[in-house]
Amino acid sequence: MKFMQFNTKVIHGGQENIDPGYGSVMPPIYQTTTFTQTSPGKHKGYAYSRTANPTRTALENSLASIENGRFGLTFSSGLAAIDAILKLLKTGDEVISTNNLYGGSYRLFTKIFENYGLKFKFINMEKASEIEAYITPKTKLIWVETPTNPMMNIIDIKEVSNIAKRNQIKLAVDNTFATAYLQRPLDLGADIVMHSATKYLGGHSDVVMGSIVINNQELAERLYFIQNASGAIAGPMDCFLVLRGIKTLHLRMQRHSENGKAVAHFLKTHPQVEKVYWPGFEEHPNHKVAKTQMKDFGGMVSFTTKGNSVKQALAFVEKLKIFTLAESLGGVESLAGHPVSMTHASVPKEERDKIGIEDSLIRLSIGIEDKEDLIKDLEQALRE
Repeated sequence: MKFMQFNTKVIHGGQENIDPGYGSVMPPIYQTTTFTQTSPGKHKGYAYSRTANPTRTALENSLASIENGRFGLTFSSGLAAIDAILKLLKTGDEVISTNNLYGGSYRLFTKIFENYGLKFKFINMEKASEIEAYITPKTKLIWVETPTNPMMNIIDIKEVSNIAKRNQIKLAVDNTFATAYLQRPLDLGADIVMHSATKYLGGHSDVVMGSIVINNQELAERLYFIQNASGAIAGPMDCFLVLRGIKTLHLRMQRHSENGKAVAHFLKTHPQVEKVYWPGFEEHPNHKVAKTQMKDFGGMVSFTTKGNSVKQALAFVEKLKIFTLAESLGGVESLAGHPVSMTHASVPKEERDKIGIEDSLIRLSIGIEDKEDLIKDLEQALRE
């Protein structure tokens, strides 16, 4: 049903009746490892749950629908999804990546895949036109996060896509922070869109999962082969939980964005706050790009305190009452994190310094609570 708008797609997109026995409204949890066959190779479309499972199929179809893609794949984590994408490459291939990205991605790139002969170039992509200078005949993939983690940098997906196509390079976009509600990279020319579905797609901090959506059938077949051969698949219960989460994605993302705006503006005027990183501010680098490629600016906000000390940052997060000090993001509850000692501890200090991850940087995942309560909590934690 190509005419469906996004809010309808999260409920119905890619879904069909896969329960002919009882007609359940929600796809059942097929908690089984294997399926009966009437004769070797003759079955009802499913033989073994590592290869395919009806609950996983329902989620993968839903993911493809909301991203305006043709093929969806799910994995046991976001990093497992990235791992599968990198397995499309071979020894000697080069990857150009944004220099401000999730610490786990950086660790996977540099500590695992560099050992297998892949080469990574980490660059500032805020001026997309400068990317081309780093491309060589060995460059096979451009890796983009936008907004980036944790500096909220905005990268022009459409312009990077034009560069990638001109040089016959694949473009992959980590869309975790924005989700398909705020931006759809495939529509902007990306070849692959990836999510840590643990975050906003699941939305309730109760599942770990990764996902990939693509349009190209040949590329999809290669990734399905990797998914099955490597085996880092998502289980049926986890798929059920994320499918449930997607059904309220539009409602949650709207509230995350509203609360994010309120928190960003509060922090901007607070005397104890030095800098606020939120793409909704007109002075934010590439704000115009964000305004064009995103529906809204999301619920992620980062900021630094005056004095730029780790001690000050830790004192702040320890005083929070409603915000929870924890890894991850994208749940209904508000979370606070200290990237230097948490999510980006695996990134060397010299690299953190280059991209502006200061000792006092705090990353907030703004939940869907009442914004007045969130602001009061931040206010009391910032009190000297």
